[in-house]
Amino acid sequence: MEMIKKELALDLTVNLGGMRLNNPVTVASGTFGYGREYEEYIDIAGIGAVIVKGTTLEPRHGNPPPRIIETSAGMLNAIGLENPGVEVFINEYLPYLHAKNVTVIANIAGNTLEEYAALAARLEGCPGIAGIELNISCPNVKQGGLQFGTDPQMVKNVVQAVKAETSLPVMPKLSPNVTDIVEIALAAQEGGADALSMINTLMGMAIDVRTRKPVLANIFGGLSGPAIKPVALRMIYQVYREVTIPILGGGGIMNATDALEFIMAGASAVSVGTGNFVNPQLANEIVFGLRTYMQENQVPNLNDIVGIAVQK
Repeated sequence: MEMIKKELALDLTVNLGGMRLNNPVTVASGTFGYGREYEEYIDIAGIGAVIVKGTTLEPRHGNPPPRIIETSAGMLNAIGLENPGVEVFINEYLPYLHAKNVTVIANIAGNTLEEYAALAARLEGCPGIAGIELNISCPNVKQGGLQFGTDPQMVKNVVQAVKAETSLPVMPKLSPNVTDIVEIALAAQEGGADALSMINTLMGMAIDVRTRKPVLANIFGGLSGPAIKPVALRMIYQVYREVTIPILGGGGIMNATDALEFIMAGASAVSVGTGNFVNPQLANEIVFGLRTYMQENQVPNLNDIVGIAVQK
């Protein structure tokens, strides 16, 4: 006779390094605009957090088109951080999200340590921001264009510079385009990071065989979507074994099963990116799928399965 499973009171809340989320599903920066663009399709307040489009000190026009292309298992983008600048974000976009009771994580990017620090200082005290995600895949102009995220000392330095200017939780987004992701993660933790966001896109390209030229005007772009999921899982698994701070995991999540894999590999929360373009309601559907899994498998608290697959 089949046992009747008892109805559990489920706890999906997450403390992501001081950022308190009602559930573990976030939407990745650059894939969800400022949230308002999606409100016709999805309850944006029902998402664990909206990580808004990358913000810089001054407005950026981004790269010339074509700058996005679909691939066989995802997409390539070379948008180039097009955004209206931090003042427009604070004055025009943030109040709307705050009024809607949306948990907001601001994503910031700069060309120098000073720009990152200035952005953090400007966001300090702005109502409605739960934390700051650092896009450290931008070139450090003073270091000859080397990306902050590819050098451990530079990662540590940028985290320290931002932490010195804000009381908000700070979460660098790690680039997978490195030799040793664990070394980078440990440097971020040493710099004072409250959490880690991983992974950013892998570098890729596409060629048009008719024109015999690269498809993207920028030649190279960031590869995202299901193609990078195994790489993201591996990196999160590796990093979880070595760090003591929580991880926001993402890379090709297209359903609740994908999200569970990331959680079991060590992610306390997950980010949905490319999947938003395929299914604008995906984030809410994943929350429902996680609830269903927890009920069916008698898991009362999501934290009980974070890192459960990791052999330390």
